[in-house]
Amino acid sequence: MRKPRDYDAELRALNDKARQLKIRKQSQLGELVMATGADGLSAEELAGALLAAASNSRDAEREAWRKRGAAFFSRQRHDAGSGADGKPDGAPPGDGRAPSVATEPGAS
Repeated sequence: MRKPRDYDAELRALNDKARQLKIRKQSQLGELVMATGADGLSAEELAGALLAAASNSRDAEREAWRKRGAAFFSRQRHDAGSGADGKPDGAPPGDGRAPSVATEPGAS
């Protein structure tokens, strides 16, 4: 005879997995903010920049941002193997802060 399924246990397991995924997503977002140098911005500045990006409907500008982000991650993967301890050899040029949206080419 087949053992009946324990739906409550399966639901608890799914809820636990969803909670873990949410925690991991938040952690990765924090790591991304630090890796880009955006942790130097105030919470209000960062929120404003993200709101502006989220409400932007100009496909060309969003595509430029996507390409810049892809290049950033490509550089991160490349740099990760270059140091003796697996960390990048040097700091990025500049002061480590990401340029503001207003300094981007084509920004208005």
